[in-house]
Amino acid sequence: MELLPDDCFAHILSFTSPQDVCRSSLVSSILQSMADSDAVWEKFLPFNYQEIVSRLVAPLLPCSSKKDLFVKLCKPQPIDDGNKMFWIEKRTGKICYLLSARELSITWGNSLLYWSWKPIQGSRFEEAAELITTCWLEIKGSIKSGMLSPKTLYGAYLKVRIADRAYGLDSLPSEVSVEVGNRNSRGTLYIHSHCKTNRKSSCHCNCKREDEWSEIELGSFYTHSKEEEEEEEVRMCLKEVKGVHLKGGLIVDGIEVRPKLLKQDSTCGP
Repeated sequence: MELLPDDCFAHILSFTSPQDVCRSSLVSSILQSMADSDAVWEKFLPFNYQEIVSRLVAPLLPCSSKKDLFVKLCKPQPIDDGNKMFWIEKRTGKICYLLSARELSITWGNSLLYWSWKPIQGSRFEEAAELITTCWLEIKGSIKSGMLSPKTLYGAYLKVRIADRAYGLDSLPSEVSVEVGNRNSRGTLYIHSHCKTNRKSSCHCNCKREDEWSEIELGSFYTHSKEEEEEEEVRMCLKEVKGVHLKGGLIVDGIEVRPKLLKQDSTCGP
């Protein structure tokens, strides 16, 4: 190792992962110096990180290094008009987004007869949407594939709570889908009180404590390299439109788009 020039070894480290680089920095002071170099950490930042930083609602404090910038961007940051949250995954440096309920297309979402918009404890946004009552439940969101990290398997997750007064949500299964061009991921699920999962569902709701947001997995998709194809629109949806019964009590915070974890990976997020 001593025979390798510093910039050569730094180049080698840049082909690993942020997690691996942090581990290698514990081996020796020489490795730590190489592992902390800007040449390494710039490789882990999003390819368009300068443009992303310019879109942040609150400017970042001055960064002492590219590693410092990486660490700051691992914390969710309001972006654009504040109706999106951006961060990078600490393990891999992959881009993640949370689209607020205001960024989604919710059928009759602007009618006070059907939906109520209000601050909800624990939400990352100023307001969330609570379903008062409807017979037609349809929630859609979209994001451009070019906003995400290339060559990555992503999952889309609807962030929800179930109000105590909820009714009718589990009378029929809801359909979930993610579509990118002519590729699609589809399934069905029942939304139960306290978001309990029906084992017969082909998709599921990952539940936490009842006072936290739960997740409904809408589907998954793969982003190709920048050279392979043009930017495409990723369309995500949850709907239950076949029944004529009324339903209410679903609270929607937004749709989170993040890399899917492999089975051996530990859970991580914002």
